[in-house]
Amino acid sequence: MSEIYNSGMNELLKGEYDEASLEFDEVERQHPYSVWSRKAALLSAYSRYQRNEYDLAIASITRYIELYPASKDIDYAYYLLALCHYEQMIDTKRDQTQALLAYDALNEVVNRFPDSDYGRDSNYKINLVIDHIAGKEMEVGRTYLYLKHYIAAANRFRKVVKEYDTTNYVPEALARLVEIYMILGV
Repeated sequence: MSEIYNSGMNELLKGEYDEASLEFDEVERQHPYSVWSRKAALLSAYSRYQRNEYDLAIASITRYIELYPASKDIDYAYYLLALCHYEQMIDTKRDQTQALLAYDALNEVVNRFPDSDYGRDSNYKINLVIDHIAGKEMEVGRTYLYLKHYIAAANRFRKVVKEYDTTNYVPEALARLVEIYMILGV
């Protein structure tokens, strides 16, 4: 067991993440519920994260959290889960499902482990995610404004002002609201 685990660690340190995840999976398969298996499961998920195989990493981490909820590395598992969603966020012109999942996962880390290094970093990333989501609301609002759907646009801009008031989009949202109210004669 130690040979397979050490081989996986060597592959991980060399940056051979695919080989590393295979070795760690083998440790877990051959020696389930051992101390080494627990570590191997988390390192396998990390290897997959490094290869940008986020769906596989999320599945591995979710399984780890279910099997080892009292592990001393559980804070890192939750953080790695949040990072998998965070890394999949795309520009504000596209679907924001991953941003919303990242927001929920990062909040989970902050609520469960507020004093850990992961909690502090998650708190910082939450602000970036909120800014990203507000950017999407602004994109949709601008589109509605361009199409002359003023009420729908105003609703989006109001949402930015009320729910995402710490973002840098608030001044533009307020200006757009004034523009819409002038057009509507309010």
